[in-house]
Amino acid sequence: MALLAALTAVGAHLRIPFPYVPVTLQAAFVCLSGLLLGPWRGSASQVVYIAAGLIGFPVFARGGGLHYVLEPSFGYLLGFIAGAGVCGIVAGPAAGLSRSLLAAWSGMLTIYAIGVLVLYLNLRFVAGADPGLTHTLQIGLAPLPKDLLVGLLAAWVSVRLRPRLSALHHY
Repeated sequence: MALLAALTAVGAHLRIPFPYVPVTLQAAFVCLSGLLLGPWRGSASQVVYIAAGLIGFPVFARGGGLHYVLEPSFGYLLGFIAGAGVCGIVAGPAAGLSRSLLAAWSGMLTIYAIGVLVLYLNLRFVAGADPGLTHTLQIGLAPLPKDLLVGLLAAWVSVRLRPRLSALHHY
């Protein structure tokens, strides 16, 4: 769990800055945590990641600290917890590539659903703007095509790593 929380932090710093929602590799590691650890441990790894950031470690794309709950992208971080859980649930205990891909994409859609909702609420009630649904969807979903591609990579990596990890659990 700690390794996948750390990889999510690394993914935050591999980014392309965009207004409101930077493009990062975090979602790939979130999905990988659910695919490799299962729903509960995958979600727990993301709770560890978010807790580390909220207590002040600079693990988020734009730093860290409790004030981050007011960032427009904070909803995506909350979505990481649910997204990892969805990945683990959809994948099940012995997923092949197609099932892992479905799980990764389900997790991505969960992350984006929560992220876009909180982005809209943040822009409307914290920033005091009226962004409108169309504008919020445009900025909130901008990284989705990239994340669907890295979801494929996460699914492939999980299929390759799962047999090796399950062999370690027998010792």
